[in-house]
Formats: sequence, C-alpha cells, structure tokens
Amino acid sequence: MSAAQLQLGMSSAATITAIALQSGSAGNCIYIETETTALLIDAGISATLLRERLAEHGRDPSRISAILISHDHGDHVRHVGVVQRKLKVPVYITEGSLGAARRRFALGAMGDIQCFRPGAQLRVGSLTIETVPTPHDGTQGVAFVVGHRGRRLGVLTDLGHCFDGLGEVIGGLNGVFLESNYDPAMLREGGYPAHLKRRIQGPRGHLSNLEAAELIARHAGAGLRWACLSHLSGQNNDPTLALRTHRSILGNEIPLHVAPRDCSAQPLKV
Repeated sequence: MSAAQLQLGMSSAATITAIALQSGSAGNCIYIETETTALLIDAGISATLLRERLAEHGRDPSRISAILISHDHGDHVRHVGVVQRKLKVPVYITEGSLGAARRRFALGAMGDIQCFRPGAQLRVGSLTIETVPTPHDGTQGVAFVVGHRGRRLGVLTDLGHCFDGLGEVIGGLNGVFLESNYDPAMLREGGYPAHLKRRIQGPRGHLSNLEAAELIARHAGAGLRWACLSHLSGQNNDPTLALRTHRSILGNEIPLHVAPRDCSAQPLKV
C-alpha cells in the first residue's frame, strides 16, 4: 500500500457521520456514528419515529451504543425512557437533568443510567465526548463535543448566550450543529407573550441568527468543514432567513446546512 493509500484509509476510518433526525421545539435527536460506534444525542422523538428516520438512511438502531441527554426540556428528553427500553443501552445524563426530567415527564422504568457532572469527559466505544456546561434555563444542562481520531464535532444548542469559553470550543471543531433559534424582528413582531420573548432573548434562552453567525465568524478555525443551523423556531425564524443572515456575515467560505424541524437531514461528515 502506498503512502497516499495509507493516508486515505486512515482518513476514512477517522470519519464521524452525523444525521439530524429532527431539530426544534417539537423534538431533537441527532444520530452520530463512526465505523465502530454509534450513539444518539437527545431523545425528543418517539422510538417509532427514530426507527423510521434511521431506516431512511439505511441505519440500524441496534448499532446504537448509548443515549446522551443535553438537558431536561421535553423536546430533548421526553422519549428517553421508551427509547432506552427499546434499545437497551445506557443513558448518560447529569443528575440535575435526570431529576428534573423525572418530575416533569412520565419516563417510566429506566435501566442503565450513567450520571455525570457538567464538564466531565465521557467515553462511548471509539468516541470521546466532552460535556460543556451551558447557562440555558434547563437544569444542569450541557452541550457536547464528540471526538474521534482527531476529528471533533460539536452539538451546541440551547446555549443561553455566548458564554465565556464558547468561542474556544467553536475554534477547535471540524463540524458543528449550532443553534440559530430566532430572528429578532420576527420575535419582536410575533405573537409570543412578552415574558416568553424576554426568556428567549435573555441570558438563559437561545441564540439568534445574528449571534450564531457572529460566533462562527469570530471563532471558527481553519478546520471547520461545515455548520448546520439547528433548533430553528417555527414561529420566530425561517430557514431561508437564517441562511441569508449567516451568509451576510460569513460569505460563502463555510458550507452551511439547516437541520429540519419535521424530518431528517442528509448525513454530514467530518
């Protein structure tokens, strides 16, 4: 085998593939795999929908080794009990998120629960997972950075605001699912009550299109291959508008995608 062929084989083996199965307030779930390991980040869609959307991409749920939960809001955790019982895999979640989720939702009996502290590093098969504490208004919530043989994929949603250290996280990524939740004008002029508008724009809410775009513009490293705009509001945002805002800041240098609210996206690789 030539040096070029050897390098190509190593590159292929190092690939992380990610599929956003759904993203937004109606439910969030991202499937991530390498050649040896697969996991889910969040379980905001039903086990039936999970199986159907994986099948659309030729993926078998039996490959999944673990479920990681970012925080206790229903669009991320509501279906974790049923999904775990179907898959028979461990669930990784902070103790605070688990307690809050159990109080709010009928999760039912759950088996292998691995509680971790925000900021801890986890290991699932060939994957290392860094957990990043967030100021979002969940209980002990985190974002995730999934690593494999030098590749780094961020799942950064429900962030609250652009907190200290977030730029450094962005700078080390090869791909990122980044929340781009709302357009300020649409939120301001929309029908949400005033307290909900304040919550979304506040320090424990969500990032706007402009905030997300500026975060990438200021901090993305040379290794960033793509960004997938995620957790778009159905009432206060629009995919075309989100992309236009990002393009106005970023130009065309970074490939951009949008994670759909009601279906799965095409696989993305780093």
